[in-house]
Amino acid sequence: MPQTSILVQLDPAVQDRLAALADDRCQPVSEVAAEVISIFFATDSWEHKHIRAGLAKLEDGEGVSNERVMEWLDSWGTENELPAPK
Repeated sequence: MPQTSILVQLDPAVQDRLAALADDRCQPVSEVAAEVISIFFATDSWEHKHIRAGLAKLEDGEGVSNERVMEWLDSWGTENELPAPK
């Protein structure tokens, strides 16, 4: 796969952590940085996909109001514990 280079300004503490990780792995800093960025995007895209799906449900009226959730939580441990709101 073709690669390209970018210049990234890092906080010195982040740069030190990246260099230490590269040293521990006996790899160039650039390889470790590329892997870290790839992992971030893989995780970030999964997380954002689920957040966007949840927000879409809320916009479609599929959410539960805070009042109903609080009513349910307040019922915990009482004789009249309510089922989870849907």
